[in-house]
Amino acid sequence: MIVLSGDCRELMPAFGPFDMIVADPPYSDTSLVWDRRVEGWLSLAHQALRPTGSMWLFGSLRAFMAIAAELHEAGFCYAQEVVWEKQNGSGFHADRIKRVHELAAQFYRTDAKWSAVYNDVQTTPDAIARTVRRKRRPPHTGHIEAGHYVSHDGGPRLMRSVIYARNAHGRAIHPTEKPSSLLEILIRTSCPEGGLVGDWFAGSGAAGEACRLSGRRYIGCEIDADMAARARARIATVLPFHDGGAS
Repeated sequence: MIVLSGDCRELMPAFGPFDMIVADPPYSDTSLVWDRRVEGWLSLAHQALRPTGSMWLFGSLRAFMAIAAELHEAGFCYAQEVVWEKQNGSGFHADRIKRVHELAAQFYRTDAKWSAVYNDVQTTPDAIARTVRRKRRPPHTGHIEAGHYVSHDGGPRLMRSVIYARNAHGRAIHPTEKPSSLLEILIRTSCPEGGLVGDWFAGSGAAGEACRLSGRRYIGCEIDADMAARARARIATVLPFHDGGAS
């Protein structure tokens, strides 16, 4: 496990090839000092990605539309997206629907075939046969004795494209921190066990934590030296951290 401190364009290419890249780059959506577009990193990420690998990119639809041409020129092809549903969201305008979701889109190299890209679709246990007990009598049913019903759906089902995960508000160490539980789903889907994940905008190190929990190797890069140190400390609390290599 390594968390580098510096510009990802200068440091990350040397550590490839990556089995998977995850990135949550700034898109210049706000006036905050740190929210400034980073030019040229996509083409470098393409070169550092294995032909069998893919990249998960976080952002809004507006952000993806703004960099669509850059993604194409860098050699990336769209695969799919998931919607991260939050328990609350951001919304600063009373004349707009409150935004309680974020997108994570998957891209792979245009010179590769999708059938050759590593892909282990995850499942959820919510279709497994189970007994459900009625807690309250629905008021419109009249008098019905307490009872239960058994679901015979059986077996796990494929992970759905809308994934609910509580955001990190109140405990985040980075302004745009993602829940490690969500990142772990994407990592298990797109990186083989023991494979190498490259996190080009590491922030809090949440992806590193997810890699520790899922048995993947991790190299992250964060331009803020203080944040990089905090990310290292976070990952160190999950499992022993080795400064000397990406183990």
